[in-house]
Amino acid sequence: MTDKKQGSGMLKKFIIAFVIVIVVLLGFTGFNYYMKYFGPNVTGKQEYLYIHTGATFEDVFKTIQTEGIVKDTASFGWAARNMNYTTRVKPGKYRLHEGLGNRKLINMLASGTQEPVKVEFHGLRLKEQFAGFVSKKIEPDSMAIIRLLDSTSFVSKYGFTTDNVYVMFMPDSYQMYWNTTPEKFFKRMYDHYQNFWTPERKKQAADLNLTMQEVSVLASIVDAEALHDDEMPAVAGLYLNRIKKGMKLDADPTVIFALNDFTIKRVLNRYLTYNSPYNTYLHTGLPPGPIMMPSVNAVKAVLNYQKNDYLYMCAKADFSGYHAFATNVADHLVNAHKFQQALNDRNILR
Repeated sequence: MTDKKQGSGMLKKFIIAFVIVIVVLLGFTGFNYYMKYFGPNVTGKQEYLYIHTGATFEDVFKTIQTEGIVKDTASFGWAARNMNYTTRVKPGKYRLHEGLGNRKLINMLASGTQEPVKVEFHGLRLKEQFAGFVSKKIEPDSMAIIRLLDSTSFVSKYGFTTDNVYVMFMPDSYQMYWNTTPEKFFKRMYDHYQNFWTPERKKQAADLNLTMQEVSVLASIVDAEALHDDEMPAVAGLYLNRIKKGMKLDADPTVIFALNDFTIKRVLNRYLTYNSPYNTYLHTGLPPGPIMMPSVNAVKAVLNYQKNDYLYMCAKADFSGYHAFATNVADHLVNAHKFQQALNDRNILR
């Protein structure tokens, strides 16, 4: 009986020990499983993870590995495969938070839950500058944007030419996703442009006998000429007076644009004969396109121009940034002489 009792006791101890081992193993497995999914893994070394259009899981894994985005790349890879992320890669700009677990990170990436980027621009002179600036904010490079702007077939669908399409980009603050395509970016800008051109504003343009694009082209000259917004309506009124009379605009900023030399501070007589469709000293009417990105205030200034009799203007000799206006050549020559003398006094020769 004693042997039987001892044998029974040993069996119980073995069973208990076995159960304990199983529980420990299950606990360890469960803990390991939990840590692979939910344990903190994102390092916080990088603020964002950029996944480019067309990237594969292998590309994403390599980026995560080389940029030190997670502490344990093996557990990330294991979780990604178990959550079928390998076939659900979505491009975008994803904000990373230190301590984020694999499961939350993968859910964010697989669902495409990215953070929008803010794109703000104003006062950029050239299309090339604009494309370069925007390409630093979103995925497409500057050449992809320029190719669209220089595509006659593409811009004509929206009622523009490759010369005047730049007026469509109205300075403002825009939110969009980093992986926005050039086509979607263009459409976003066009929608904003269309929203600006309300029926009332379209009527204002028609009353001036100008198209929407022509209003913006004139606004770009007004913007380049007037350093102060409060003077824009007067400048716009002057140019509209010249257009109505069939006079050349004689706008110095158009000459500077034609020469592509924005360091010029004094427009000399020899510059005025430079052969370019943008030189309004040579050609009557508006140039084929804007000479800079017109501000919203400049466009509004043309639509709500000041009714005046001005035909001439010259920068004031006090270098305040304002203009001396004139209704006749004689008064204008007096103003021009004062400004030229002021330039000479400051040794500004070009």
